[in-house]
Amino acid sequence: MRITDLLIKDTMIMNLQATTKEAAIDELIASLAASGRINDKKLFKDKILAREAQSSTGIGGGIAMPHAKTKAVNEATVVFAKSRAGVDFASLDDEPAKLFFMIAAPDGAGNMHLRTLASLSRLLIESEFIEALMKAGTPDEVAALFDAKQAEEEAKAQENESAAAAKQASERVITGNPASSSFVVAVTACPTGIAHTFMAEDALKKKALEMGVNIRVETNGSEGAQNVLTADEIRRASGVIIAADKNVEMARFAGKPVLQRPVSDGIRKPEELISKAVKGDAPIYHSEGRGSNDDAAGVKSGSIGSKIYKDLMNGISHMLPFVVGGGILLAISFLIEQVASVDNPLVKLLQTIGGGDGAFHFLIPILAGFIAMSIGDRPALMPGMVGGIMALNSNAGFLGGLAAGFLAGYVIVGLRKAFAGLPRTLDGLKPILLYPVFGLLITGTIMFYLFDPIFSSLNEGLIDVLNNLGTGNMVLLGVILGGMMAIDMGGPFNKAAYTFAIGVFTSSGNENGLMMAAVMAGGMVPPLAIALATTLFKNKFTETERKSGITNYVLGLSFITEGAIPFAAADPLRVLTTCILGSAVAGGLTQLWHINVPAPHGGIFVAALSSNALLFLLAVLIGSVISGLAFGLWKKPLQAK
Repeated sequence: MRITDLLIKDTMIMNLQATTKEAAIDELIASLAASGRINDKKLFKDKILAREAQSSTGIGGGIAMPHAKTKAVNEATVVFAKSRAGVDFASLDDEPAKLFFMIAAPDGAGNMHLRTLASLSRLLIESEFIEALMKAGTPDEVAALFDAKQAEEEAKAQENESAAAAKQASERVITGNPASSSFVVAVTACPTGIAHTFMAEDALKKKALEMGVNIRVETNGSEGAQNVLTADEIRRASGVIIAADKNVEMARFAGKPVLQRPVSDGIRKPEELISKAVKGDAPIYHSEGRGSNDDAAGVKSGSIGSKIYKDLMNGISHMLPFVVGGGILLAISFLIEQVASVDNPLVKLLQTIGGGDGAFHFLIPILAGFIAMSIGDRPALMPGMVGGIMALNSNAGFLGGLAAGFLAGYVIVGLRKAFAGLPRTLDGLKPILLYPVFGLLITGTIMFYLFDPIFSSLNEGLIDVLNNLGTGNMVLLGVILGGMMAIDMGGPFNKAAYTFAIGVFTSSGNENGLMMAAVMAGGMVPPLAIALATTLFKNKFTETERKSGITNYVLGLSFITEGAIPFAAADPLRVLTTCILGSAVAGGLTQLWHINVPAPHGGIFVAALSSNALLFLLAVLIGSVISGLAFGLWKKPLQAK
């Protein structure tokens, strides 16, 4: 599809009459409606105005690009218009807009037109081209300018592709000066992912080339993330530029100087952004949440293990809100049931919302879907979720959901390779037809005939084994799970233990919270032990450490193990050894006393829901005292240190 396929001559307005922003929008929309390119003027205008409310599409330099993606559009179209006097469009440079490009994109109609619109956006960065458009007097001249410019760009793209292929994969080439040691990374994104995303990308690349700076730019457009930044590239970058008007994945930038600006700054102020990023002149980004920093967790970027871990955690992190919300509501319903009855209306309500007809019904499909999406991006989400539903219905449970997620993700990866040789004219069919149909067919067939029977048997066998373990074996399992929670405090070992407990928890219909008691107690011990040590052995800690110790009381009681990480980083041998000891004891005691915690998170705040709240808290206290005393006695006084 060429740009002139979207720039319909009959819709062009060579002498726009409007004198205000809204009047200009109305005049452009009227041209779209008159040519039958939209079916609902009001809906389309509402979408245009909603986009303008986020940030003006008057990008400066005399250009305005109002755009919307909606079902009100029959066919992708760009309305070109010129105003001799200019219109106050609230542009970024406060100058009147004289050239207008109203972009109308249909909902769910493939991606070829979006690529074309991205190409249009990039062309509008060049001042010489803009001047030529200003001088054009007829629709034919405008179309001829775009035809010639696109042909020129296609020739350049082919040359660049050939040069890039000689060096490395074309999508991984770094734009800039190979001799330069300066390297920055950037992410661009706008709410609709049509125009500003790619204009900011192009502006940053061109300015970086002028400045002799190497840059890699990831775009988060309507087709999803393209040219995704690698962990190694982020690690090597002196700074990160986020030129975005919508959320982008940020956890990966933890510990880096991150400059967060509107996407318009990427278009209008690329030199300023690049200069600051090169100098690292930006706030250090700190990611929030459990296990968000892979490096801190001890994961090696680029390894197979780290890739599997990342994909698994993507599924777990999206599933956790369903587990926590549904699990706690169910646990509360069981508590009420003990003093009321099973027929109590509130009990029924909570069990409906949280149980198999509510939140818990989505656990395995969400897990599988987002594991698949981490591997194969958006096309893998649907087959992954359907595979998860098949695992749920066949009693393959948590294990089947894991298998379905990885299966669907790699099926889509395989399909991308299989369809790579198809003509480019069929690119628009891939996301809306080929990937969904073949991805679902292949994933569903393998699940039905192979994975569901295998993992159903494994799941049932695992539950039977756990239900028939003797007290001694249960205590040993509790010791192992509790100790694992303290090995890396939020890293792979910690997450492996927690994931195992969730698997048992979800597969047994929320009836078996024994493993959850072990991991929760084990995870609460490290920060509580640190807090006790700083309180009882004050002469061995600095004032800053003692203040942090007080904070760890709250973190430990809330089941946030990561609170102990700063102390473990400063004194790993003593902290990890003593915390593993106390966590293992706490986990083993929960199994010795057969404590069941029917909630997957919350620490002390859900202790009352356990089968024996006093014994659960006693197990945590004993483990914390053992670790706290051992650490405090082992640690040298400040003077000696």
